[in-house]
Amino acid sequence: MSFTRPFPRPLLTAALGALAMGLMAPAFAAKKEVTDIEGRKVTIASPAKRVLLGFYYEDYMAIGTEKAFDRVVGLSREGWEGWRPASWALFTAHRPSLKKLPDVGDVETQSFSVDKVLALRPDVIVLARWQYRSLGADADRLQQAGIPIVVVDYNEETVASHVASTLLIGEVTGQQKRARKIADEYRSAVEAVQARIEQAGLPKPKVYAEFGNKGPSEYSFAYGRSQWGALIDLAGGDNIAAPYVQYWGPMNPEQIIAAKPEVILITGTESSKVPTAMRMGIDVSREDALKRLESFAQRPGWSSLPAVRSKRIHGAYQGASRSVADYASVQYIAKAAYPSLFQDIDPQASYLGFYKRWLPVVPRGTFYVEPETGH
Repeated sequence: MSFTRPFPRPLLTAALGALAMGLMAPAFAAKKEVTDIEGRKVTIASPAKRVLLGFYYEDYMAIGTEKAFDRVVGLSREGWEGWRPASWALFTAHRPSLKKLPDVGDVETQSFSVDKVLALRPDVIVLARWQYRSLGADADRLQQAGIPIVVVDYNEETVASHVASTLLIGEVTGQQKRARKIADEYRSAVEAVQARIEQAGLPKPKVYAEFGNKGPSEYSFAYGRSQWGALIDLAGGDNIAAPYVQYWGPMNPEQIIAAKPEVILITGTESSKVPTAMRMGIDVSREDALKRLESFAQRPGWSSLPAVRSKRIHGAYQGASRSVADYASVQYIAKAAYPSLFQDIDPQASYLGFYKRWLPVVPRGTFYVEPETGH
């Protein structure tokens, strides 16, 4: 005859308590204090289980791996689907579940909904610095609801902010080692460019960069201390917009002509909303990009510019900026500014190489182009 001896109640209670503590310990141990790009100390779970993602979608996937999106519960979709529809189409073709993620609205168009965010119950919100600062009191409301906000920034285009933002995303996704590798890759690539330029000791060429989204008939954004302006600084150029534009905004055409840039960079996206806009990026042909670039060279007064006379007017993909992959753009600007120093560098191969190493899809298209060589 067999029987089971009852487990003494005090021991059973203690055992269950210990088991519960053991089960809870990893979650408790994963709580971590990080310092975000705004210098704010934020306590998060690493990896976070429910993430609301505001911007830098491809960077988040590259650093956190595709599986990191299993824990994304919502997006501010306009910055991806609206601003870069070809990229959105590429990634959603590979991962259709992205389309099912709830959209919480866009900060720039003032459609961002705090109520939608709260309904998704995220345990952390990852925002770009420009989003966080624009939200103001709404950001305070989210934090008062007990939801930590981690602020990152690739728009500033400094090595320090790129590295710090990459490591922060690594903490949110629990991919610290991968984040460190990507950050080190970025830092090494930029420092290699700068070392060559410093060793050569050549004078800085004057560079002008403009977002060509309005076409040649209307001057669009030039860049001062952020985005392409900051990339020009990293690549050893003398940014002619710096005295006139703080972050981004149009320059007076007469100022451009008076500055006599030696290198011109016109950036574009895949958008065809403006028929004459500069087009660059996914599924854009080299021939189309070159044709549109030439139309900018025909602007009134530009025939006298050193950059136009010497055919040093270049095209670049707007999406190849404000990203941890944009060391390829640093290489491209440096090659445009100092062609004799970087003949062995292929920036487009560098850009696509980032996708091959860190992302599940690789785009096809034209990401950098210039008239003389067509690549």
